Amino acid sequence: MNIPKEVTIIEVGPRDGLQNEKNPVPTATKIEFINALKAAGIKQIELTSFVSPKWVPQMSDAKEIIDACLDSERNFVLAPNRKGIERVYDTNVKHVAVFVGVSSSFNEKNINKTTEESMSELQPIIKELKEKGYFVRACISTSFYCPYEGKIDPADTEALCSQFVEFGVDELSVADTVGMANPHESYELFERLHNKLEGKVLITGHFHDTRGMALANIYACLQAGITRFDCSSGGLGGCPFAPGATGNVATEDVVFMLEQMGIRTGISLEGIAEAVDLIKPHISRPIGSKMYHLTKQTM
Repeated sequence: MNIPKEVTIIEVGPRDGLQNEKNPVPTATKIEFINALKAAGIKQIELTSFVSPKWVPQMSDAKEIIDACLDSERNFVLAPNRKGIERVYDTNVKHVAVFVGVSSSFNEKNINKTTEESMSELQPIIKELKEKGYFVRACISTSFYCPYEGKIDPADTEALCSQFVEFGVDELSVADTVGMANPHESYELFERLHNKLEGKVLITGHFHDTRGMALANIYACLQAGITRFDCSSGGLGGCPFAPGATGNVATEDVVFMLEQMGIRTGISLEGIAEAVDLIKPHISRPIGSKMYHLTKQTM
């Protein structure tokens, strides 16, 4: 079995984990949370997003977060449209994330555009970003299942990923948005993407733990040659356009599994627990991560 010796974790808690949180989280707390995650050894992180404060009020302090937390590491800011990109240009951010759903139904519920319309809008934006020297990460939603259309044909996900590669993106974050994928499906899709796109783009797995299969899916991806995973400390997150979808897989649960397998992450479990402690009082639902609670018992 060909298992990697090292894996890169991309922390998405401050953006994907908090964006739909009902309770307003103070900006100062978000900054403390991000700094604690960095102190725990996380090098790549989604800081925030430039989206409409009307629709996502939790991200209305994006500029303040960027000003306080930007450093020399890979710090992503999600900018889903031209308005968001123009706001990026007013900052020192150099790592940008865009997104689109394989499912047009999901995409329309999310941003009121079909997948085809989104891709037509994104193509010149990505070209412009690359010409300006930005690192571009494409987040691919509903890569396995859609709450409206059901099972997604792997060929459709592969085609969308290939289209993004043609546009010139640097990374693909391929998401099991509703947490319905099983390890067999995960292995098949990511092996397919790895075989076709390796060397052309970074490939990252993004799993939600709705049905408790995220760790198993990550293990299947490891076997398919994938060495990058999006995770959210404390298992924070969810998706308002994907009924029933729970949070992202918990960073600390993934780190524990990988380290127990002898795979290096460079991340401290105690450090993650301390970061979660900072955000926990402001979260409306319990922290579901197993390793958070176990780590707290031994600290």
